[in-house]
Amino acid sequence: MLIGYARTSTLEQEAGLEAQRESLSAIGCEKVWEEQTSSVGVREALKAAMDFSRSGDALVVTKLDRLARSVRHLGELVEELESKDVGLRILDLGLDTSTATGKLMLNVLGSVAQFEREMMLERQREGIVKAKALGKYKGRAPKARKRASEMQELLAQGVSKRDIAKRLGLSERSVYRVLGQSC
Repeated sequence: MLIGYARTSTLEQEAGLEAQRESLSAIGCEKVWEEQTSSVGVREALKAAMDFSRSGDALVVTKLDRLARSVRHLGELVEELESKDVGLRILDLGLDTSTATGKLMLNVLGSVAQFEREMMLERQREGIVKAKALGKYKGRAPKARKRASEMQELLAQGVSKRDIAKRLGLSERSVYRVLGQSC
């Protein structure tokens, strides 16, 4: 059985998710798990797809970066799949780990992908340093501090800090930090 997995990093990437869904269906994936979460976050759909897979199945992804965040992570996933006798297919690379050549190419391309990501992050860090030096980089605007008065009102009404965070769409940590400073 071909088992598909599709992922985008943000909710705004609906078109990307739809394109993955179409590609996976076109090659005959009978079941497709999908999610919209960062590669470094908890990925419940990936875990579910891997748990569902059985001997002789193949997990199919459209691109390598939709599956793994590093060569190490890729290795862990492949090892888990191999222990269950489940193959891995990556469509845009034409890779299939059920062959020795496919396994070799996966490791080589995984290393290249990680190198590419590290180079991109290095350039990003350099750009941020340069922008800060020019006074153009201010960082993310503080969202929670702007809502301190709302938080204080809700707290005065007896609303718990956890519920304040939920109502205002903020993290609990931010609510505790702001209210801790003002209480």
